[in-house]
Amino acid sequence: MRASRPPRLGPAGRGPRILFYSHDTFGLGHLRRSRALAGAITAADPNASAMILTGSPVAGRFAFPNRVDHMRLPGVIKRADGSYASRTMGMNIEETTELRAGLIRSTAEQFDPDILVVDKEPTGFRGELLPTLDLLQGRGKAKLVLGLRDVLDEPEVLRAEWDRKWALDATERYYDEIWVYGLRDIYDPTAGLDLSAAAQARMHWTGYLRRDLGTIGELPEQPYVLITPGGGGDGAMMVDLAISAYERDPDLAPRAMLVYGPFLSGETRAAFENRVAALQGRVTAVGFESEIETLFAGAQGVICMGGYNTFCEVLSFDKPAVIVPRTTPRLEQWIRASRAEELGLVAMLDESRDGWTPEAMIGAIRALAHQPQPSRAISDGLLDGLDYVTRRVDTLLHQLPREAAE
Repeated sequence: MRASRPPRLGPAGRGPRILFYSHDTFGLGHLRRSRALAGAITAADPNASAMILTGSPVAGRFAFPNRVDHMRLPGVIKRADGSYASRTMGMNIEETTELRAGLIRSTAEQFDPDILVVDKEPTGFRGELLPTLDLLQGRGKAKLVLGLRDVLDEPEVLRAEWDRKWALDATERYYDEIWVYGLRDIYDPTAGLDLSAAAQARMHWTGYLRRDLGTIGELPEQPYVLITPGGGGDGAMMVDLAISAYERDPDLAPRAMLVYGPFLSGETRAAFENRVAALQGRVTAVGFESEIETLFAGAQGVICMGGYNTFCEVLSFDKPAVIVPRTTPRLEQWIRASRAEELGLVAMLDESRDGWTPEAMIGAIRALAHQPQPSRAISDGLLDGLDYVTRRVDTLLHQLPREAAE
């Protein structure tokens, strides 16, 4: 049995510091992934602390683990034409990006991280991360890690996007390791990229990031189906389809627990609320649930979209699920859902194959009662991501130069 190594301490005997960058121009995915990783790292090392830089407008509505904090970057929004604008400040997007870049760099300078973990975007939003990458690499006292979810987009689309953002060059130039939060035999998100052999040798396939029950609240009355579109910003179609199923079939059971998500527009939600009220308890709804784990724990099954975090929750809580994947602006969710269906982990309600109709949703909800749990098809290491990451953090900390640790 290998002897455990002594804990790695930072300057003046301080504990390790991990800085997470989560650009979050929209949605919850990047923040939730960074939060799960930060919590696992600090739980594994009682001396460690973590800071999450995030642009999420709802970051303050989440509880963060001990020794994990966050700093909110000025928010931006994506317009329908694909361009960006400042969310609230009277500044143009160039000024907002420059402000964000300065805040990120000054935080890195003061927080003095031992490891920087960047979520998905190698150069950050509009290149805002480059000054910080230059700073930390120049100092030579921190390890730089790029973390990628299991699926990014179609290979051809991703290649063009990374070329446009100089992301491939940044990945080759700055990052000591690349962590993929999935398994290579399920999907390779970098398949369309011309990564060098040296960069590929720095890649680590962690497995998916298991979500813990932790302390759960009082379970709702059972049985019920959980319906969740994740953040909700692009979930109106799925919510409409689910409510329509219960309206169309008065005998549809079990009842549904619907979580709209914080980004579903107020006007759309108000219209849904009227329809839910008319169903007289067969469907109940809430806007935002920061501890949605409780609802997952008690659900008979799940109807959801195909975002990374929701997929991890389905696997972690071992719930039969039907994924209704979006196909715009990228095919990420459809790729994930179709591959997971091939492996027997979930079922998918595909627009072209099954149709997005109330009848199709009725059939999907009824089938949940007989659908096998994902654990029937789970392979070794599928949900080992958090444990893998904490081991990599320990290894990277012990690779840092001695003068940075004393």
